Amino acid sequence: MDDDHHNEFKLHTPEFRALNQKLDRRNFLTKTSLGLGTLALGSLFGLKGFGGTSSKPNPGVISDEEMQRQILDAIPHFAPKAKRVVYLFMSGGPSQFETFDYKPKLVDLMGQDLPESIRGGQRLTGMSASQSIFPIAPSFTNFQKYGESQTWVSDLLPHTAKVVDELCIVKSVHTDHINHDPAITFFQTGNQLPGRPSIGSWLSYGLGSDNKNLPSFIVLVTKNKGGQPLYSRLWGNGFLPTEHQGVQFRSGKDPVLFLNNPEGYDGHDRKEMLEYLTKLNKLQNEAIGDPEVDARIAQYEMAFRMQTSVPEVMDISDESEDVFELYGPDSREPGTYAANCLLARKLLEKDVKFVQLYHQGWDQHANLPGGIKTQCRETDQATAALISDLKQRGLLEDTLVIWGGEFGRTVYSQGKLTATDYGRDHHPKCFTMWMAGAGVKKGFSFGETDDFSYNITENPVHVHDVHATLLKLMGVDHEQLTYKFQGRRFRLTDVAGEVINGILV
Repeated sequence: MDDDHHNEFKLHTPEFRALNQKLDRRNFLTKTSLGLGTLALGSLFGLKGFGGTSSKPNPGVISDEEMQRQILDAIPHFAPKAKRVVYLFMSGGPSQFETFDYKPKLVDLMGQDLPESIRGGQRLTGMSASQSIFPIAPSFTNFQKYGESQTWVSDLLPHTAKVVDELCIVKSVHTDHINHDPAITFFQTGNQLPGRPSIGSWLSYGLGSDNKNLPSFIVLVTKNKGGQPLYSRLWGNGFLPTEHQGVQFRSGKDPVLFLNNPEGYDGHDRKEMLEYLTKLNKLQNEAIGDPEVDARIAQYEMAFRMQTSVPEVMDISDESEDVFELYGPDSREPGTYAANCLLARKLLEKDVKFVQLYHQGWDQHANLPGGIKTQCRETDQATAALISDLKQRGLLEDTLVIWGGEFGRTVYSQGKLTATDYGRDHHPKCFTMWMAGAGVKKGFSFGETDDFSYNITENPVHVHDVHATLLKLMGVDHEQLTYKFQGRRFRLTDVAGEVINGILV
């Protein structure tokens, strides 16, 4: 055997693999840091076995890998009410005043300065902090009571009003962040800083997939919408294995980037090629022990199956005229919010675990009356249609639907206030979201705000509480779904969060 072949052979021997793992930087640092810490602990307590004479292993110690396996094996922690989630994220911060939080007393206070006793020294953004007064702006909209629940709903949402008896409206949500990027990141990942896994990634990791031909976490973004930017890290996997990241489906001939075969390649031998690629990846995994190699193998295999499943699920030609009429005329145009709601229903029918829709443009610092009319016109009918469609197909009873943005808006006008025009700044201290479907009360309102919708007066709900409740409905104890990264065990709710038992049936 010549030297080149001899060296190549050595790369795959058990001795070389063991040596390679010993030299791995992460492995080295982990083992040495643990070793030094153990020695220090032993010297502190004077225990034998900590660098002393005894070398017997502790039978109660298990590896991180074994502990992680035990964490996943314990899921579900209790019987789930929901099998899947669709999260309708209204990026920019919808105003609670023009949607669900009716404040009729503000009409008589129009133009008056917001009392300092109400504002209470709360943080302001740089966009309105320099204002000399904070003129109260009542909503230009009218409200009426709808449904058996007699729930107040704005006249901007006539279709949502028709399904209000299916909704659980939470008026007392609050968050920690007053600017868009950290606030959106916080809602999507449980932390204001980038790098943590998103909600869908945690669910994919903890619960796996019920459809092996589609990703368990799919993202749909309304096309051609301005507003605050969205980033792929909002549906990223963070430090979880990469097969749990969200996959964005787009409108157009290539719904998933890089999924189709290259031009000039008919794909007849693609399965054979993937089999050989899997063998090579397994050899690499045996050599270096990197779990991301397994993730890479899983992603290649999923991409192969998606070449057949994605065109099928994206095809809406078999939908009836009644369905298009239900979702509205925009539902025929791929990439619109209405079309994405219809596609979300199809994905949920295929048992995709978590579907996330993003619709930008709710950030009305000026010209709020005109801007919010547009936003509601684009989303109201399709949102209500999704609720009705899921219900008539028997899916709403085990599907959780969530609607909301990253924060609310201020009662005072940002800039000049007139009888027909005003804007509202960001307000994180109280705003409205709603849920519907599996496990939540129907036709129910939870939480209250003061007459200015500036402070919570009853049943405050934090972002971590929303996450804890979502996980509970999926059968997961939010305190038990953890992942060890850089020496610490992380979870979606960080070190906080309480289940909102008051909204659960």
